Amino acid sequence: MCIKKYGRDAGSRAVITTVEKDGFVKIMTAKRPAERRCNTSHLEFLNETVDVKNRELVNKTLGIAEKRPRASAKG
Repeated sequence: MCIKKYGRDAGSRAVITTVEKDGFVKIMTAKRPAERRCNTSHLEFLNETVDVKNRELVNKTLGIAEKRPRASAKG
């Protein structure tokens, strides 16, 4: 877990999903839940961990609501 310091998501909690070799990581935030690259110097690391393989737990930690299928409207 970390907090984004710069950019659109500044101040948001983020989950690091992958660590890359070039000093970048892939993160997810509640504002933009799609995985994307981020420079590690733009992050403030927290002393918390989340199992990334458990997407339900990641979504719950970030506060992302699960998308539920809409009921079809039959007229």
